[in-house]
Amino acid sequence: MSIDARLQQITDRHAELTAMMSSGELEGDKFVKVSKEYAELEPVVNAIHDYQNTRQEIADLHDMMSDPEMKAMASEDLKLLEPKLPKLEKAVKVALIPKEKTDSRNAILEIRAGTGGDEAALFASSLFTMYKGFASANGWKVEVDSASENDIGGYKEIICTISGNNVFSKMKYESGGHRVQRVPETESGGRIHTSAATVAVLPEAEDIDVEIKTEDLRIDTFRSQGAGGQHVNTTDSAIRITHIPTGTVAECQDGRSQHKNREKAMIVLKSRILQAEMDKAATERAGDRKLQVGSGDRSERIRTYNFPQGRVTDHRIGLTLHSLTAVLAGTGLGEITDALISEDNASRLAEFE
Repeated sequence: MSIDARLQQITDRHAELTAMMSSGELEGDKFVKVSKEYAELEPVVNAIHDYQNTRQEIADLHDMMSDPEMKAMASEDLKLLEPKLPKLEKAVKVALIPKEKTDSRNAILEIRAGTGGDEAALFASSLFTMYKGFASANGWKVEVDSASENDIGGYKEIICTISGNNVFSKMKYESGGHRVQRVPETESGGRIHTSAATVAVLPEAEDIDVEIKTEDLRIDTFRSQGAGGQHVNTTDSAIRITHIPTGTVAECQDGRSQHKNREKAMIVLKSRILQAEMDKAATERAGDRKLQVGSGDRSERIRTYNFPQGRVTDHRIGLTLHSLTAVLAGTGLGEITDALISEDNASRLAEFE
């Protein structure tokens, strides 16, 4: 199918959906389904219209060039419009790149301290603060599912759910190894230490994604733990669920309700199983693809935060920003994620073409 035929097919479908929504005949699940498809097509159709309208204007101006009285004006207008066309064409092609089915999902964020002891736990806490700030800037909600703290306010591990619009589409690029270079507060000699933390971002699973049999689960209850091993409460409300066939484990201890913790632990469990399946499929699909900024490979060191020089470097795309404070506050993280999305789109566009 030619590109023009594909564009016509999309605009025809958008017109059909528009008519269906304005008819007042849609109800319940049917309305939700049509509304979702309409919302997904809307930005694509807007890009198509911008491209087609500009292309038509340029064609009309070329026709006007044959008229001596209009030639000068047409020539000036062409100088303004023609440079815009390649960008508009690229925008259409990017909009046509197939979207991952999980991009619109909420995300399960897992942060674990790596090498570096207490300093690594403090760095994990800094990363959590960064993601909370990023979530706030995007209008998302953050809810802690479980956390293991040390005695000085750091996290050995923290797992939370981030909910909102298209969370996973932006957060998925954060999976991997994060490294920090700074002078710890406990360091009297002023020496720079290097510590690390691992981040995993999973799309929140839905029931249709993963089928789990009750007999394949082992469910344990235990007492929630606070900082330094202190008990948060005196009831065995924390839940640990093990999926026996895969060995996948998930737990939730943040809420005081055993039922609520079980619900959240099950969501995390399904999300981990779904991510494992996605990782396997991505590896098979990628082949020799050199750049996989959204691969979620946890063994890959993706970013370094250098405090003495006030810089952040994302090693996947060679991007360095001298705005460490803004990035760690979350407000500056968007510049990095936008660059990663653009790079990923360019890579996928090369395959798409």
